[in-house]
Amino acid sequence: MGHRTPLAATLAANSISTAGTSLTLIGVPWFVLETTGSAGRAGFVAFCATLPIVVAALIGGPVIDRIGRRRVAIASDTVCAAAIAAIPLLHFAGVLDFWMLCALMAVNGFAHTPGNTARYVLIPDLAEHAGTTLPRAASLFDAVSRGARMVGAALAGVLIAFAGAETALLLDAATFALSALLIAAGVRGIRAAEPRKAEAPVSLRVYGSELREGYTHLLGNRLLLAIVVMVMFMNGTDQGWYAVLLPVHAEAELGGATAIGLLTAMFGAGGLLGALLYGAVGHRFSRRTVFTVCVILCGAPRYLVAAVTGTTLPLAVTMLLGGIAGGVLNPILTTVVYERVPDRLRSRVSGVLTAGSEFAMPLGGLAAGLLVEGVGATGALLALGGVYFLATLSPLVFPSWRTLNDGPGAEPVQPAPPVQSVPPKVSSPAPARPSPGP
Repeated sequence: MGHRTPLAATLAANSISTAGTSLTLIGVPWFVLETTGSAGRAGFVAFCATLPIVVAALIGGPVIDRIGRRRVAIASDTVCAAAIAAIPLLHFAGVLDFWMLCALMAVNGFAHTPGNTARYVLIPDLAEHAGTTLPRAASLFDAVSRGARMVGAALAGVLIAFAGAETALLLDAATFALSALLIAAGVRGIRAAEPRKAEAPVSLRVYGSELREGYTHLLGNRLLLAIVVMVMFMNGTDQGWYAVLLPVHAEAELGGATAIGLLTAMFGAGGLLGALLYGAVGHRFSRRTVFTVCVILCGAPRYLVAAVTGTTLPLAVTMLLGGIAGGVLNPILTTVVYERVPDRLRSRVSGVLTAGSEFAMPLGGLAAGLLVEGVGATGALLALGGVYFLATLSPLVFPSWRTLNDGPGAEPVQPAPPVQSVPPKVSSPAPARPSPGP
């Protein structure tokens, strides 16, 4: 197997899975609005889909190491394929109740998180195996993900308009299956992808100690903690945007699901361009300056434009520009997290970062649905846009962001307490993906 094959296979699997997830991101809210006509129910489905993500991230870090990243990625995609395929199949059979839809989306969210983390956490080792630099690999990982979101979103809009949301969900199930096959075939012979040998028998005490290592490391690093808190609010409001506000706005003002696909694709195209630009020239500039400017521009403007206009063009331009700004963020965050989390702790810290970054997502979709039904779509857009804007002012306000320009080990980190009578584990790499934007 060539040195670059595992990295290429992981990038391809992640991009295919991400494209499929875009189909569900658009297809499920539209499916709920079509079948129930309720923004509140769309928000509740989003709550059911995202709460298990947080739960899985909170407890899953050590599991990934023990089972092995390759196995976790394959099992995760297989379960997600079955859960997503069941939604249209049960609907076609006429037996899909609302509670079933909520349960299937919960299963999908719970299973999807470990697979995402497992793929993401392999990138440093695969980059070294392929002979490329970590910043370049991080930028490439984000660029292909955003390109996949763009393609998936555009395809979702067309499929929903001409073949229905059910077809989009069936295609998403197929993408999960293909992603599992790519990892199974392409990621072989990589030590970091295989199960870690446990130095102690599995027990609640040992497992709890491993979890505490991740939490202690995060709490001891002020910059990582600041990143998690800011991204938590951004991801929460983004969930409200994609699960409720954009579908409601598109249905009422923009002509339907095709507009959702177009707008999401524009954001994805901008994100792809932004990630590629940063990978090519962004490292020449101050991280903090670039990050601060881009984070303010990436999200809040779209809420304001949607609130004050009822046409597609202004919002499409805003989404494109916001996507370019957003595409710069993840390569910076990814590099910072890889630099500041020791290889031994990355899987555990990854779960903590993911859980923290996505903690508000269940409430974001639920709050957006309730706001639309309570104060109307315009009021909900302005309220959540205001929350987004305030969150993105964080790099200008809090001193911990001043260390963003520093390299590895710049900020002393409080060491995690050792597991009693257990030697330190050779854990693996994995930050959570603080990933603002779609």
